[in-house]
Amino acid sequence: MKNILTYIHKRKYELLLFALIQHLFIGIFLDDLDFYTKIIWPVNMVILGIASVGVFIQKGQWKNRIQKALFLLVVALPIGLTFFGNNPYYFIFLNMGYVIFFLFIFWEVLKYLIKPSYINTDIISASACGYFLLIEISTFLLQFFVYKNPQSFKGIDFSSPANTYIDLVYFSSITLTSIGFGDITPNTHHTKLITAFFGISGQFYSVVLVGILISKFTSNNSK
Repeated sequence: MKNILTYIHKRKYELLLFALIQHLFIGIFLDDLDFYTKIIWPVNMVILGIASVGVFIQKGQWKNRIQKALFLLVVALPIGLTFFGNNPYYFIFLNMGYVIFFLFIFWEVLKYLIKPSYINTDIISASACGYFLLIEISTFLLQFFVYKNPQSFKGIDFSSPANTYIDLVYFSSITLTSIGFGDITPNTHHTKLITAFFGISGQFYSVVLVGILISKFTSNNSK
């Protein structure tokens, strides 16, 4: 067990990056989205929870306890869809739980990016993790408003929770990358402003990240 935790801690950002990518984009390889909702989604969250453990090793007892509690919550929530899948309030609670989970990880990754004055594979992996975590946070925050008010967006597929989630992953990705095809559009002042905020956040993160990486590179060269 100790060897496993040591490996997870050593490769924490590579493992987290893999877990985030498979969680966001596993739908590329699936045709049966009902199978995704019932089986793949809980499995995805187990992988994400395990991958996030490494980020919080040696970070103090209270952070580890919060991480474990949030891990259990985000794994249990998709399993609960079997029993509460028709209750819109359950989806609202689910999305807020996921937003808190990803914000907690994002804050820890951001602190790591700012702290060291060198560039290595961990810095590169952590940088990518930060971007994908922003997509996760955006997706579940917007999904919170979608289940609160189905008129929040135009162009969203409501035929299943998996279709709705995939549409919002797509929308969040093209918003943060400033592509903006326009096939899905926010339709209330809440979602318009949140979309604008995340569009700005994506650009700001990119600019700040470039500055951080350049400063680390020049500092490394000067030494």
